[in-house]
Amino acid sequence: MVRYMDQHLVHFQDYLSNIKKLSVNSISAYMRDLPTFVRFLAERDVLELNGASRTDVAAYLLKLKQDGMSAATVNRKLASIRAYYKCMIEGGVLAENPTNNIRSPRIQRKEIEYLSIEEVDRLLSSPNDSDIGCRDLAILEMLYATGLRVTELMYANIDDINLRMGFVSCNGSHGKARIIPLGRPARAALEKYIYDVRPRFRRTREAQGGGDDKALFLNYYGERITRQALWKILKSYSEKAGVDKKITPQILRNSFAVHMIQNGADLKSVQELMGHEDPVATQAYLSVSKNRIKDVYDSAHPRA
Repeated sequence: MVRYMDQHLVHFQDYLSNIKKLSVNSISAYMRDLPTFVRFLAERDVLELNGASRTDVAAYLLKLKQDGMSAATVNRKLASIRAYYKCMIEGGVLAENPTNNIRSPRIQRKEIEYLSIEEVDRLLSSPNDSDIGCRDLAILEMLYATGLRVTELMYANIDDINLRMGFVSCNGSHGKARIIPLGRPARAALEKYIYDVRPRFRRTREAQGGGDDKALFLNYYGERITRQALWKILKSYSEKAGVDKKITPQILRNSFAVHMIQNGADLKSVQELMGHEDPVATQAYLSVSKNRIKDVYDSAHPRA
């Protein structure tokens, strides 16, 4: 029985990797969620994952809610279960999906955090002319110019940048490649970093033997920059710029989308640039723009 379930879980993991093209982090999250559901089923004397009913799934979601889990966490766990049974149906193992007609808990949307254009200008004016400063400016300019996710920036390679044509090629978190233009300031910052600074970082590592030849952004020792380092960079420059907000890579990504829409970009284009599979994710930024228009109207119209 355990072997039976293990075989299907291995098949599910292959499905997530090779068919759905999910990132390593996403696959790990899906695979962590399922054993909890398996243990819950065992408590109900359901000894096989493929033997669960719609009632079992609904009872599991109710227990998660009673245990105090947020709607977002419950939704994520339900998404993992849905994906598993979809895999089983597509593979011909099951005929019916026990997650059919089960509604996801409603998530109260958080207000989207983003920077004003003036705050972005202050942030981008903060790095100095040192080697580290030149690299950091290229990172900040690229984040704001492209709306890349932090993982996409981390794993960007030197070959992904085309300075002559002015674009970056991004493989994305779901295996979908997209081409994102680079504005003039971002191109100038990247050009200085790539031709003047990056080779010096590489030589530091070569002297010790090794290094990462492909990585676009390197630390002082010639190694690919880490997620923690990126967060520290943003924290440091937000403090230096006097921006009274906790700036994260996501906030810069939000700022990219909001400013594009506020300046006339259509939703479809922003969706493609952001790499959103679901247009609903992009429409959330439109609501920010609408709220701003209403605020302008309320403050400017004499009979608002």
